[in-house]
Amino acid sequence: GNGPSGICLSYLLSGYTPYFKRHSLHPHPILQRKLEEAPEVSVLDQDLEYLSEGLEGRSHSPVALLFDTLQRPDTDFGGTAESVLTWWHEPDRAIPHLVLGRNAPGGAWHSIEGSMVTLSRGEWMGLPDLPFKEWLKQKRRGLKNNRATAEDIAQYYQHYVMKKGLQKNFRCGTVVTSVRKVSAESISNHTQKDLQEDSDSLWNSNEQSAEVFKVDGFFKTVEGDKEPFSICAENVVLATGTYDNPTWLGVKGENLSYVHHQLSALEEAVKNNSVGIMTDPVLIVGAGLTAADAILFAHHCNIPVIHVFRRRVTDPGLIFNQLPKTMYPEYHKVHQMMKEQTAACAGPYEHYISLPEHHVLSFGKDKKCIFQDKNGCQKAYKVSMALVLTGSNPNLSFLPNDGIDLALDSDQPVNPKRNPIDVDPFTYECTQEKGLYALGPLAGDNFVRFVQGGALAVASSLLKKANKNPP
Repeated sequence: GNGPSGICLSYLLSGYTPYFKRHSLHPHPILQRKLEEAPEVSVLDQDLEYLSEGLEGRSHSPVALLFDTLQRPDTDFGGTAESVLTWWHEPDRAIPHLVLGRNAPGGAWHSIEGSMVTLSRGEWMGLPDLPFKEWLKQKRRGLKNNRATAEDIAQYYQHYVMKKGLQKNFRCGTVVTSVRKVSAESISNHTQKDLQEDSDSLWNSNEQSAEVFKVDGFFKTVEGDKEPFSICAENVVLATGTYDNPTWLGVKGENLSYVHHQLSALEEAVKNNSVGIMTDPVLIVGAGLTAADAILFAHHCNIPVIHVFRRRVTDPGLIFNQLPKTMYPEYHKVHQMMKEQTAACAGPYEHYISLPEHHVLSFGKDKKCIFQDKNGCQKAYKVSMALVLTGSNPNLSFLPNDGIDLALDSDQPVNPKRNPIDVDPFTYECTQEKGLYALGPLAGDNFVRFVQGGALAVASSLLKKANKNPP
């Protein structure tokens, strides 16, 4: 995967090494004292468990909190203190690697409607040693409400790869179809004729019993052909995110042509004039941020909406109840609409009805949808199109058993929020499969600012394995 997790890891594996910046002051006194103990030793070579002990914040990962607070020391308190890290390029410590991705560097950020504003503050979207704000300034643009558009971010990630000279490690337009562990011997016999007699080769006689990962897939050429490839690697990092498979409700009629699972379907329908102020309402199912984006978009285009969701409006688990009002005025407005405009009582907003604590029973061929409330009462509405926006799941079809054996609960599919891949918190290596690592949403880190600590943990672990650590 070549999203923010993959890009950040590539930077760290390319010999870019973080040190504590002498004479800088971190607002966390205990961390400051620990950092002063060995300023000449890079953070990659220090004990990450020791450094991150006692840190608290908006992530469950100690290493994510550590790397975040080193780069943005007081950001959660609205501060703008400078990073306490300084970066040195030490090419002799680089580890050869390839970053495989379907699209341009930036991953799923290229698939999101470009004008969408991000949930996170703009400066939280940045990668090491190239502040997002600085880059935006060069484009002569400011941050609206401190937030950035998806298009800005996609461009920034591409710029980052070029600016840091990482492009030689990136292979875009690749699709991985299989990752399997095989014995090095079986490959060595297979490819002996292609390999040079090389004393440093992985296929040395003393390595005969070792196992490696065989990564198969294809490369999409400019002409649209698929060229197969096969790579062998001692370590593989899964950083494919969670944007691939939208969640289905699993109800009757969900596969009908007017039922969609992506926000882009609504944008298309508006472009084609197939929905509008005079058509039947659009049904939006879900109460997360994507559903909110769809409601805002429909509202902006004067399209009538019926909004169905399972939770109570006051449910503390609802994302709107966790966002500060001042920073997210538009999401606060959606939450307001959900509260005040239920089918039971007309409110001040035209073209919108909310049905809290309802779920969809079926989608009819005649575009009539049937819902049921918590008391078992049913209602039917005729709609022009339906958008089921209830989250997405990762696509790990290239792993044996879809990667289920790697998850915390190995009876259930991998899910970033409920059932991430089980990793060691200080190396991000899979507990069930040595040599395999997982980063980002797959390991339960769902925000760009917190995926970077995982990359630090993986880089630190791989450097130890490669023995490229200074004494």
